[in-house]
Amino acid sequence: MNKGPSYMTELPAAPDVTFIGGGNMARSLIGGLLAGGASAARIHVAEPVEALRTALAKDFNVDLHADAMSAAACGRVWVMAVKPQVMKIVCESLSTLAIAQRPLVISIAAGITTNQIARWLGARTAIVRSMPNTPALLGAGITGLYATPETSAEDRSVADRLLRAAGTTVWVEEESLMDAVTAVSGSGPAYVFLLAQSLMEAGVKEGLDPTQAEALANQTLLGAARMLTESGETAEVLRQRVTSPNGTTQAAIESFQADQFEAIVARAVHAARVRGAELSAANE
Repeated sequence: MNKGPSYMTELPAAPDVTFIGGGNMARSLIGGLLAGGASAARIHVAEPVEALRTALAKDFNVDLHADAMSAAACGRVWVMAVKPQVMKIVCESLSTLAIAQRPLVISIAAGITTNQIARWLGARTAIVRSMPNTPALLGAGITGLYATPETSAEDRSVADRLLRAAGTTVWVEEESLMDAVTAVSGSGPAYVFLLAQSLMEAGVKEGLDPTQAEALANQTLLGAARMLTESGETAEVLRQRVTSPNGTTQAAIESFQADQFEAIVARAVHAARVRGAELSAANE
């Protein structure tokens, strides 16, 4: 896993980057790149919605285009940041240019495979499939990446440095594992939000007022997450340290385990992985 401080990634020296789509995830990457010292003039964005283009111009002063073709012509790296359901149409519209330019294509669209992208583009070009998660909007995300065999070490480095603008990165060597990445980290923030909601509601049932319960639940999750990432200890070790024999935490853990907490989590992650594979197949 590659670690880097939030918003401290510089754009590589050679290629200009084009974002096809200017939504939230694209904005988080653009913001991270600019904060890391990248030139706004070398970042190009295709965004058909005028209001979004206006906001991008105000916030980042990058090179903006209303259509994908003119923006893509400016960049050697294409970041495909469109919704999965329109990826096929967008790729097919860029196929002639892709054949001519052979860009490095980085997809952040969930459930779209590299084979699908290559087929729609009609070009044997370097493709990196990535799965960032929503904390990327704060520069605190993590992104899973897979590169096709056509992707050089240099291109992998370019993709890694670009995605690290939103947090840390993890590479997998088999594309089938991207569904597992999605199930653990892509969907994972929602699991944490559900736990926070459940903790808060349980606190209210035990007599706390909602404001107290929310503050206690939210800060507890934040503090625990920092311990996981900063202490250098495993989750198992940290859990054991806070679980005193016959204490309150042990009582709660035993209740969780009696209800098969670990199995519930495993089934949930498996369900998400299977659904990811189904969504990929549906795009064929």
